Amino acid sequence: MAQRGIQSVEVGGQLLVALAREPRPMMLKDLAQAAGMTSAKAHPYLVSFARLGLVEQDPATGRYELGPLALELGLNSLQRLDPVRLASAAIVELAESIGQTVALAIWGTHGPTIIRLVESSLPVHVNLRTGTVMSPVLSATGRVFSAFLPAARIEPMVRAEFERLAAGDGPQAVPTRRQFEEDLAQVRRRGLARATGRPVPGVNAFSAPVFDHMGRVVLVITVLGPAGQFSTARDSPIGAALQRCAQDVSSRLGYRAAA
Repeated sequence: MAQRGIQSVEVGGQLLVALAREPRPMMLKDLAQAAGMTSAKAHPYLVSFARLGLVEQDPATGRYELGPLALELGLNSLQRLDPVRLASAAIVELAESIGQTVALAIWGTHGPTIIRLVESSLPVHVNLRTGTVMSPVLSATGRVFSAFLPAARIEPMVRAEFERLAAGDGPQAVPTRRQFEEDLAQVRRRGLARATGRPVPGVNAFSAPVFDHMGRVVLVITVLGPAGQFSTARDSPIGAALQRCAQDVSSRLGYRAAA
């Protein structure tokens, strides 16, 4: 049963929505048009919102923008957001919609670390569980972190991983440092990393970043499955679904991609 609301609040709220979506202050006629109303109808709402501090008007230009109370509400909301909680719910829905295993990772003390895992009914022959640390070089999860975290933060672990791989303590198909950097550049362009049978033979994966309101990568969502039933083609619907999920969580955390 739908709950009863106050229509005038919802109507006036469209003015706040329009201001929030526009990066620059707006003239009354443009603001009213964006909110789907006339200037005469919009003005009384703006007067009340200004008294509350939700909007403010520049006396020199007459343009409106969000006020100090709106800023305070936004900052308080961001401080209360829990990225892991939001993403945990999102990956359950993602796993159900695509029928594949989905993992959530953070950059931990020892590198990319799995903190949540939603398994599918399709068997995935990989020793993956909560607490598993992924390679920052070979895994799709690790390469997303390596692509978007500050170089000073990830470089020591990346260098140590290359040294470990060079010593033979790991898979033999090791990329050169140049190949690795080229791959990271591609991950940054596409917003997606993929792994085809590496580092685990027979298992494919896609990974995508989750950003916070400051544009910092805080989580990586990874989808993985058996190679025979998991396409890593660039137009893969699995990859597209993953990116939509990661972008939705990022948006809820306050992230706005650069135009």
